[in-house]
Amino acid sequence: MNHYETVFILNPVLSDAQIKETVQKFEDYLVSKGAEMISKEDWGLKKLAYPIQKKKSGFYHLLEYKISGQEITAFELEFRRDDSVMRYLSVRLDKHAAAWAEKRSERVKSTKK
Repeated sequence: MNHYETVFILNPVLSDAQIKETVQKFEDYLVSKGAEMISKEDWGLKKLAYPIQKKKSGFYHLLEYKISGQEITAFELEFRRDDSVMRYLSVRLDKHAAAWAEKRSERVKSTKK
């Protein structure tokens, strides 16, 4: 199983309930394919560097998980099928990036307390 993280941007016109539902849909998809969820972060509404679909902002989310490499193509197909997703990027983490991601998630957890 490889270590991945996916960042995706959701349309800013969605309600809070729609955003939570969409994020939960992608998380449930990963779990149904045998993924081990490591962390999930909501980065909130952020201004985009350039307009995407005539929108100047979007809701950013990060999912960190472990899954076999064969499932990533099908997972990214789910992003392409969903109209609420403006952009996405999935990255396989090597051991150094995984260690950095662990430190980042610990830092985020400590600031929320």
